[in-house]
Amino acid sequence: MTVVVRNAADVELFDMQEEEKKKTHGDASELVSDGGFKMPENNAFGQSFRDYNNADSERQEIVERTYRLQHINQTYDFVKKMREEYGKLDKAEMSIWECCELLNDVVDDSDPDLDEPQIMHLLQSAEAIRKDYPDEDWLHLTALIHDLGKILLLPQFGQLPQWAVVGEHCALLLECGCLRISFILSRFLLYFEENPDYNNPTYNTKNGVYSQGCGLNNVLMSFGHDDYMYLVAKENGTTLPSAALFIIRYHSLYPLHKCGAYEHLMNGEDRENLKWLKIFKLDYTFPLLSC
Repeated sequence: MTVVVRNAADVELFDMQEEEKKKTHGDASELVSDGGFKMPENNAFGQSFRDYNNADSERQEIVERTYRLQHINQTYDFVKKMREEYGKLDKAEMSIWECCELLNDVVDDSDPDLDEPQIMHLLQSAEAIRKDYPDEDWLHLTALIHDLGKILLLPQFGQLPQWAVVGEHCALLLECGCLRISFILSRFLLYFEENPDYNNPTYNTKNGVYSQGCGLNNVLMSFGHDDYMYLVAKENGTTLPSAALFIIRYHSLYPLHKCGAYEHLMNGEDRENLKWLKIFKLDYTFPLLSC
């Protein structure tokens, strides 16, 4: 996918619309944080949030099937093949908003809490972080685009299976080529035993095929919406800061931002960017359900 920047006339029109909004609603820079959104007690299905143990939930069967296929099929060779194929960025050319609108047709099967189109999650995330960080415009944009890679589920982008695109709590972004750590329930972990890489001694050590302090950018993550959107932004010459690319690529790497795992592979830049990732994930996207 190639990102297209609107022409000067479109930009001028957008600026005029923003000025009109300021007259009606006030300038965003004058907003004062009210502590963010309050977490509701139950999810869209009347269950507790992130309850992967609820065997009676109809949604649970879909979620578990997604993670089972993901744990089995995400191999080192598969990831290299997918990064090579989708790194060509030859699927489409569109604006950011046109891409956002495509998510009206996307539902994340790894999410136990929500079965709504993903565009709602993007808009909620961007608005929530804009409210509390009005001067960090790069962070607003990052929130808006962080899940755009889920367009890989659509026919025009290959219609990849859910297990090759979505996932959370590190089920998506498990390291390929070193010992895997997961934040998901232990009963999901048993599916790794069916992965062809499971018994490869080269991968099953602390560092695997990597070296300590090599930097997460040099670690091969399993392929999915996170990595694809990172490639799109990077190869299109984005002017977003490195912290934004870090958020886009690793926002599903829960052992990293929840438990402090993988620090032995991180470099100094990773540690600085991790501060923004924790702000993004822990303060804004956890009550907004999908990731």
